Amino acid sequence: MGGKVPCEIVTWYLLPAIRREMSSIMVNEYEMQQKDAAKLLGVTNAAISQYISGKRGNVDFDGIGKEEFKKSVENIVGGIPAEKEVCRLCKFLMESGIIEKLESKT
Repeated sequence: MGGKVPCEIVTWYLLPAIRREMSSIMVNEYEMQQKDAAKLLGVTNAAISQYISGKRGNVDFDGIGKEEFKKSVENIVGGIPAEKEVCRLCKFLMESGIIEKLESKT
């Protein structure tokens, strides 16, 4: 990837992809309106629309963390702040080696 540090990879690729996965679960599995998902995740309705349509956050996790994403959405819906769950997922994914996979693909 030409010298990008892990923090750049997280900011540009991983965080949007985490939000995309969470948005998808909220809208498709919880049948939540996009505006409600946006409020819970602290992003705009337009951002949720872009995540759902695939215009933003296009990282394929190859099934990594699928249950962890569901657990995080359940926690957020239950009242745990989204920021805490996003950080938890980010750490989980980094420990799974996702940064190295993203470096090799981008």
